[in-house]
Formats: sequence, structure tokens, C-alpha cells
Amino acid sequence: MLNLTAPGAAGLSGRIDMASSGAVLAPLASLAAQGPLRLDLSGIEAADSAALALLLEAHRVSAAAGHRLTLSGVPAGLSSLASLYNLEPLISSGE
Repeated sequence: MLNLTAPGAAGLSGRIDMASSGAVLAPLASLAAQGPLRLDLSGIEAADSAALALLLEAHRVSAAAGHRLTLSGVPAGLSSLASLYNLEPLISSGE
């Protein structure tokens, strides 16, 4: 689930996996395109590779719009998954 917490700030929570990431993709991409965005991931309870794909797309949209996407509160499981896929720079941006 995607929650707007303040202007330029949002959080992801719950399970971010293949079943749920599709519903989050468009709203997250829209936020990333509007301006710099700080995304808090500390509310994520479980994540799979679809969560990484979601974050990659958010980074792509943000960069294409000339904005910065920063991540905070990256759960250990998501960090391990990013390491497995050699995507540490994606997860460490903003930490």
C-alpha cells in the first residue's frame, strides 16, 4: 500500500509482491514524476522481486523527469534481495 505522508514524501507498507505491486505502480510513478520524493520502506512486511521492479520503475520515472528518489527504512529482506540481483545502488540511494 502507498501512503502519502507529506509533500514530497510517501511510504510503502504491507506486502509488496507480484500480487500487490501492480496496484501501486501507477500512483508511485505519478508521485515520482511530480518532484523529488522520499520513500519510506520501513512499513514493508514482505517483499519479492516485484518490489525491486517497482522501485526500479520509480527510479526510472523520477530520473526521466529530472527528479531524485531517495529511499529510507529499507527492510533487511529487501536489501538482501537487492544484493542478490546486484542492485545495491538502488537500495542505498538516500541512506
